[in-house]
Amino acid sequence: MNNFKYANAENLEQAIYLNASGDSHRVIAGGTNLIDLMKYFVEEADTLIDINSICGCSDLKELENGNVILGALMINADTAYHALIESRYPLLSKAILAGASAQIRNMATNGGNLLQRTRCYYFYDRHTPCNKREPGTGCSAIEGYNRMHAILGHSDSCIAVFPSDMCVALAALEAKVHIKGIAGIRILDFADFHRLPGSTPQQDNNLRFGEIITGIELPAKGFTKNYSYLKLRDRSSYSFALVSVATGLELENGRIKLARIALGGVAHRPWRVQEAENFLIDKEATATNFANAAEIVLKGASGFEHNSFKIDLARKAIIRNCMMALDTNSQRPGAKPSL
Repeated sequence: MNNFKYANAENLEQAIYLNASGDSHRVIAGGTNLIDLMKYFVEEADTLIDINSICGCSDLKELENGNVILGALMINADTAYHALIESRYPLLSKAILAGASAQIRNMATNGGNLLQRTRCYYFYDRHTPCNKREPGTGCSAIEGYNRMHAILGHSDSCIAVFPSDMCVALAALEAKVHIKGIAGIRILDFADFHRLPGSTPQQDNNLRFGEIITGIELPAKGFTKNYSYLKLRDRSSYSFALVSVATGLELENGRIKLARIALGGVAHRPWRVQEAENFLIDKEATATNFANAAEIVLKGASGFEHNSFKIDLARKAIIRNCMMALDTNSQRPGAKPSL
């Protein structure tokens, strides 16, 4: 790890000023991803700006319109176990608890979760070419070991996937990201926050230089009756998803009135296809209809030597998770949804 300076920001304005005052300045809160990257010399920082002392970004606030703001500095564990989140946004609670380990969830912040970098082996290995780490050098994963990599939205420059569980649920909930920088306040739809790799895979998101995430806004209405989060991985603890699915449904007399399906582990950002969700409207909640929706979600999916199996895995995961959303009791360990 390189030597660096440390600055403790006393308020948001000071943090923004410090963050924008140098190309190699980095904001640190929980540090669960950034410190790893610095240890591997993947990230370098002249100055780390500690924002943990900033007031107003560590709380959960309910607005007059019923929407809820999750403070960017609120830790993942506190968010998942908060009574309001468990009751009104159980999909988000389940997704957070499926991620990382208890120790990391007790350190990692909500804002940091949105900003974590890909866990691609080649991105972490400085001795291999990686366009995300060094633009223009090539993507080692395309011809390398790519079992964990993307089947959707990838490019010739990068086939890495975004690793967050929390963000898959936020995509399904249609959250908004509150941002502040030198130029003022911005609010981005969650769908517009993360980027596909294209020819600039080094840019993971649409934050502008010097900007800081201040909060995440949830709509007043979550999915409290029919929801499910399914994470398929190589081991049941502290492992990134091969495929994950967040599903929220609103039903009326057995027919679907609203559907949200978001995938994780398959692309450079959480993957939603509104065409598939619209297809389900006013249809019966059956495995056949969910299978047809899955085909729409996975339209254009393509794999590589070691990860083509993920296409069929994702298809089956979508169907299974949608069926699980019909009966939350089916999500208990050992339970099986009826297909």
